[in-house]
Amino acid sequence: MRVLVTGGTGFIGELLCPRLAASGHEVVVLTRQSRPDLPRGVETSATSLEELDAGSFGAAINLAGASIADGRWTESRKRVLWQSRVETTAKLVAWMCSTSRPSRALISGSAVGYYGDHGESVITEDTVPEPGFAHDLCAAWEGEAGKAADCGIRVCYVRTGVVLDGEGGALEKMLPAFRLGVGGRLGSGKQYFPWVHREDIAAVFHWLLERDDASGAYNASAPHPATNAEFTAALGRALGRPAVLPMPAVAMRVLFGRMADELLLSSERMVPARLLEAGFEFRYPRLPEALQAILG
Repeated sequence: MRVLVTGGTGFIGELLCPRLAASGHEVVVLTRQSRPDLPRGVETSATSLEELDAGSFGAAINLAGASIADGRWTESRKRVLWQSRVETTAKLVAWMCSTSRPSRALISGSAVGYYGDHGESVITEDTVPEPGFAHDLCAAWEGEAGKAADCGIRVCYVRTGVVLDGEGGALEKMLPAFRLGVGGRLGSGKQYFPWVHREDIAAVFHWLLERDDASGAYNASAPHPATNAEFTAALGRALGRPAVLPMPAVAMRVLFGRMADELLLSSERMVPARLLEAGFEFRYPRLPEALQAILG
């Protein structure tokens, strides 16, 4: 099947695209880069949808979006986050529906921020969200993707937790401090931290693409979420370094503003209820094994 991947040169896409190519799909990457370093197995890219024939694609995987954790949530930064997710997805769906032969599926990214802070309560796909910018962003993002169903396209929303790997993402940013022995919990450390190994999140997108009976929202994080304190302790053990220097919540609010409360101090005990019910198997369901695989 011919599959369009938006954001295919990003953190998840660079691992997902070779998986798709190895399983026999023809992968085309949509990227803003004029001369992208394409993932292994990918031979074709485009910088705009207008270059491509919508009717020639069997599916699209939507990974586009500026990093939500790169800088304070100023009004200008929020506009960038909104445009790169909501407006980009709206354009993608309009393009997919512009042909008399629309694609069969759209597997679209979303995030755990959809739910907001729920303390120690377990979050499944049926949990009612708490208000906030992160929820509004994810809800609008999913809302635009959902319009693809109006032209007969199967739609899945992948509410991703924090993706872990040593070659990018949040963990790569944490490693220097922890290797120096100056890492530690954020705030009280009691807030839950929904994480997922990068190989598993790539597998989730691939699996949903090929499951014709899959639609709607799927939580995409490991079955055993950890608190921030448990995560930082496990990371310290994996590195053989102490992890005892906490960053107080008040300091985080000074440094990061509103993002601290909604992203870093928020507690989201998310579990992948629908994936597990459907039979998806995580390669790395528990944190110690995932960190060992990443850090060697």
